[in-house]
Amino acid sequence: MKQISIIILLVVFSFQLNAQTINELKARKEKTKKEIEYTNRLLNETGKDTRASLNKLSILNQKIKLRNDLIADYNTQLNLLQKSIDDNQLIVDCLTEDLDRIRAEYSQMIKQAYRNRGNYNLLIFLFSSKDFNQAYKRFLYLRQMARYRKKQSEQIEAIRTVLQLKINDLNDRKIEQQEILTQQMAETSTLKHEKQKQSDFYNQLKNRERDLKKHLRSQQKIEENLEKEIQRIIEEEARKARLKAVSPEDLKLSENFGKNKGQFPWPVKNGIITDKFGEHSHPVMKNIIIKNNGIDITTNEGENAHAIFKGKVSRVFAIPGGYMAVILRHGEYISVYSNLNKVFVKQGDEIETLQEIGSIFTDKHEGNKTVLKFQIWKESLKLNPEDWLKK
Repeated sequence: MKQISIIILLVVFSFQLNAQTINELKARKEKTKKEIEYTNRLLNETGKDTRASLNKLSILNQKIKLRNDLIADYNTQLNLLQKSIDDNQLIVDCLTEDLDRIRAEYSQMIKQAYRNRGNYNLLIFLFSSKDFNQAYKRFLYLRQMARYRKKQSEQIEAIRTVLQLKINDLNDRKIEQQEILTQQMAETSTLKHEKQKQSDFYNQLKNRERDLKKHLRSQQKIEENLEKEIQRIIEEEARKARLKAVSPEDLKLSENFGKNKGQFPWPVKNGIITDKFGEHSHPVMKNIIIKNNGIDITTNEGENAHAIFKGKVSRVFAIPGGYMAVILRHGEYISVYSNLNKVFVKQGDEIETLQEIGSIFTDKHEGNKTVLKFQIWKESLKLNPEDWLKK
């Protein structure tokens, strides 16, 4: 009985850990599903134009990644449920074995009591003692046997109750496992269709490689102009800073900005990253390396850009072919918001966190593509914005 109790305690502890992990998985799955729904809405917005585009391919790539993550979470949940089912089955087997043994002992005891039934037989058993001491011991024995029978009867009832609960829990887990398996199969089927669409997009874009190269050169020129302007502004402000002492306010602002790494709100209300920071291979053209000083965030048409932290508008300027850009200074840090078609702030304005600073340009010729180009710098050092924004 003691050994079985230890097994049950260990398994119950395992249940608690599994339940916590499964709840975390469920929360993560719901979040992933919402992100997939959002990528669907973005694709529907750009889907008015049936032609493939790099932006559509990037959105679809992100959607496929999310779908793979979701399927992986389903697999993990299925494994945890299987372990939970196995643990439940172990408890059911242990309790059944224990219940059968106690019932057998109890039955034997009842048979023995039946053979010795009646007050007359009990009195004979007591009065046939050799002396008072033996009679007293026999009296204690009879009382202990009566208590033991009652205790065994209570144990049988308690184990039977727990056993039924575990059987019900086992059946619930099996039903949940089947539901999860069905959902996983549906997601896998959807993923197969999405991968086929991904392949179709890729082939369409491959056939337009010459146009893509031309567009890439144009985009790189815009990025170079933006970087030159940022570098010029940084150098100009560095010269000014050398002529005067850094204010305590700027030092505190820099310190607070640095402390919030990984906690900043996104510069858009909703969006997904469709081009990452740094150098990486082009999604279609081989041997072509893309260089991005920040990240590209694809969002909904009509979306506005928001300041990620309080600061001061350092510059508002236009980039040939790249629309408007706003640079905010946060002490020694700066954040850059470009590809804006309208700006709501001006140079010198004090900005609060999440304040709207401009509307993001929507390219009607690229399937209603709405992309904010966002950068973070620490003076002349480029930083990866993904490391600074909330996950």
